Amino acid sequence: MNADTSVLHLVTDASWPVQVVMLILLLASISSWALIFHKSAMLKKARKQADRFEEYFWSGGSLNDYYNRISREKRPRKGQEAIFEAGFREYQRLRRGAHPMPVVLAGVERAMRVSLTRQIEKLEESLTYLATIGSISPYIGLFGTVWGIMTAFISLGAVANPTLATVAPAIAEALIATAMGLFVAIPAVMAYNRFGERVDQLYNRYDAFVDEFISLLQRQVGGR
Repeated sequence: MNADTSVLHLVTDASWPVQVVMLILLLASISSWALIFHKSAMLKKARKQADRFEEYFWSGGSLNDYYNRISREKRPRKGQEAIFEAGFREYQRLRRGAHPMPVVLAGVERAMRVSLTRQIEKLEESLTYLATIGSISPYIGLFGTVWGIMTAFISLGAVANPTLATVAPAIAEALIATAMGLFVAIPAVMAYNRFGERVDQLYNRYDAFVDEFISLLQRQVGGR
């Protein structure tokens, strides 16, 4: 009997509480990997959108023309594009109201910061799920192991001459639960840390854009 078949038999022969633990871990693994692939694609797309936006925005075109163009498009704005739209909309509104320039700039920055926060919240969405999976999976697996070992030793009480061969299969069944818990937790923790780093990088780019845009408005007004 090869190793794969042995592991399969250990899983199928485990007690039902241990099998329930394994099923929970299997479902957690499937859901976490689905989220990992989804989040990886989402953050990669956000990074490409930031690259395209910065390349176009700083090419020297008219801010009014760019704002009017994206405002007419029937699609959701994301990333720096959404932050710019929120800021420039507030800029036009306050300028029409003949507010002093310091009030205008403060309002623009406030609107952009609110939009920035919303964009980061979207990027961070569901990351806590990965953190939760990474933190609790080993404990779920450990519960299955403890239960399995407890069941194995209780069964030994009914054996006249217990040997290692008698208890080894039951302990092996129990230890598989811990191994599964680690198998689920390690990728989730690694993905959470990696995605957190990418979100931080995007936040820094968005934050720098807000400061640069406010400075650009100050220079434009000052040059008039």
